[in-house]
Amino acid sequence: MDPKKILIAVDASENSARAVNYVADLLGGSSGFMITVLYIERPPNRDLFADEASWVEAGQTQELRIRTFLKQARTTLTAGGLAPDAVTIDYVPHCQSPVNPGAAECSIGTSIARDILQYQQRGDFGTLVIGRRGVSRAEEFLFGSVTTKVTHLAKDCTVWVVQ
Repeated sequence: MDPKKILIAVDASENSARAVNYVADLLGGSSGFMITVLYIERPPNRDLFADEASWVEAGQTQELRIRTFLKQARTTLTAGGLAPDAVTIDYVPHCQSPVNPGAAECSIGTSIARDILQYQQRGDFGTLVIGRRGVSRAEEFLFGSVTTKVTHLAKDCTVWVVQ
């Protein structure tokens, strides 16, 4: 694993933005780093919508919000002093996305944490940065936490958890 290849996993939350800002502040002006900002799609729950059109519209709205966040993350990193060609963004759609059906590469959605770690392994990223959402211990126990799962399952890499 290459420690100068850094993967920042985001979900467009405030804590994700803090993780991006942390990397920009820490590495700004440094050279030799390659940074990828990654989002694994978690589409809106289909059962919450009265019809297919409403579900697709919600998916489109969500995708626009996430893609805007990813562009802003890239801007933050480059404004912080990282070379524009050293920063990439990637949006991995869900395999049953209402917006991106039939994408060449997609997440089956069983575990966002495992998807992040598979991406990290495939890309030879030596450092993984993730924000901590700040869920309570009870919520984490009941619903799980992507950050907790990533820190428990990560191998052969450094994990930075930004709160």
